[in-house]
Amino acid sequence: MADAKRSDGQRPRRSDADDAALWDRFAGKPGEDAKVSAVHRLKIAGSAPDGFGLHMRQIIPPDTLRGETLMRGIWRIGTDRVTIEDGVAPWGVAMPSRHYANRLHRFDWLADLFTQGQAGIDRAHLIVDDWIENFGRFDGFSWRTGCAGDRVWNWMRCGAALFEQGDPVACELRLETLGRQVRHVLALVDGEVEPNARWRGSTLGVVHAVCLGRGKGLDGALMRLDSECTAQFLPDGGHVSRSPARALRCLADLITVQDVLLRSDRDVPEFIERWVARIGGMVSFFKAADGGVLPFHDGDERWPEAVDAVLNHMIEPPRKFSVAPKSGFHKLEKGKTLLVLDAGAAPERPFGDKAHAGALGFELHDGEARIITSCGCSPEIDITFRAAVRRTSAHSTLVLQDKDSSSFVANDDTRLLYPEGPDGISAKRLEEADEIWLDAQHGGYKRDFGLLHRRRLFMSGDGKRLTGEDSLARPVSAGIAEDETPIPYAIRFHLHPTISAMTAGNAIILTSDLGVKWRFKTSHARARLEETIYLGRGIVERSEQIVLSGKAQPNSDGSGPPNCIRWAFLKVPGA
Repeated sequence: MADAKRSDGQRPRRSDADDAALWDRFAGKPGEDAKVSAVHRLKIAGSAPDGFGLHMRQIIPPDTLRGETLMRGIWRIGTDRVTIEDGVAPWGVAMPSRHYANRLHRFDWLADLFTQGQAGIDRAHLIVDDWIENFGRFDGFSWRTGCAGDRVWNWMRCGAALFEQGDPVACELRLETLGRQVRHVLALVDGEVEPNARWRGSTLGVVHAVCLGRGKGLDGALMRLDSECTAQFLPDGGHVSRSPARALRCLADLITVQDVLLRSDRDVPEFIERWVARIGGMVSFFKAADGGVLPFHDGDERWPEAVDAVLNHMIEPPRKFSVAPKSGFHKLEKGKTLLVLDAGAAPERPFGDKAHAGALGFELHDGEARIITSCGCSPEIDITFRAAVRRTSAHSTLVLQDKDSSSFVANDDTRLLYPEGPDGISAKRLEEADEIWLDAQHGGYKRDFGLLHRRRLFMSGDGKRLTGEDSLARPVSAGIAEDETPIPYAIRFHLHPTISAMTAGNAIILTSDLGVKWRFKTSHARARLEETIYLGRGIVERSEQIVLSGKAQPNSDGSGPPNCIRWAFLKVPGA
């Protein structure tokens, strides 16, 4: 067996005990090994399906670059990079963590190998066949409902290249193993509590019925998918989790379902057409000029080509709008300048199990240059990092005494934490003479500190000036606070890793790798640059943040310092 090498100088490998403890803490019940009865094993046993009557199409294009990297034996997931010798399957070496193993067993990377000619096809066949030999009957870790569902979906994405090419005996065994896994997922999906796993099972049920089942079970599968769409999407098309990346993935899945129904000469139910249109509008709402989506909540900005591919598969172009009232987002867009404000409450459990406490945080872009962001997130990154960036301090907003604006509480069903609130979050919008104002506030700090956070934003008609005001005010109805001890606060503006920051007099100059340049100015005396991290590109990157710190007066009305802080981003002429 070949040895795994850590060749990138990243963190040392955790002990198995530590890794198991962290996985249990941050993955919760969805991370537990699948435990099935002898009766269940009998139910999922059976012969191979008769074969495909129809193959799924690749709605999201494979990643050719990743395919090339895999062919060189480099398997990288987030911060972990493992080098594997030729002829060895990726689970034939010591894995850095359960997170790494989880991503590996989902086979998101499989279609990328098929872009590498005959050598890539041969490598893909070898790896799938090796997986079948080692895990194909059953394995508690890799047969968890969500993991197994994603793996089956990714195998089916590869179509004839996986199931109809090569040794006929191997193809028969792949079909048999596929059928066993599908039966396993569909037998458990209705009792699943994790939203992603329920979604995958619901979409898999439809494509399996059409592509392999010759229509058997299709009516029931469509009913399940209809119910799941209603549960997982808001009327404006936003995912209940408030994650643009999740909406994108679900849209790709629904378009895949729509496509197999059309190509099999079946009617497409009205609910699919309706949700494709609504979700497509929201994905377009969150699309940045560089093609990627905005990394709100547990989303990332990777794969802009996937966004275009999915939107281009829509039958009708997505609708345009600037306010998503149900999802709680506002967009300001003038010239090349784009700002999107998160002004919505956290989602309810279980959809909030990965949500962030980033109330009134925003993204600011100038064309393809991302300027202000959050710490971002990515499913590729280790779960310990992903847990850390859920905190309010990881977003471009105000933090009072290092407390989160939403309270994290335990979801007893999944053993995961989800944010509640903040109470009283709202935003009002005024557009006048080609200029835009936003006035937003929340009461997330009212219970503990008696103060409301109000954020007012103004964007000029040409988009070259954004001014903001953050204030902390005690409501008149609350009366006078007896404890007048000042309360520490910090306003954070997280810079994208492509931004270089330099203090110049009373301003901070922000220069993008694309040449765009902005100035940050404030009358606040305590403005400084600090280090931060960014996860939104699938790796952990160092970046910087602008921090304005001070101490708020408990009985202030928020009209003046130190409880009122004004700041501005100004585009440098000619840049």
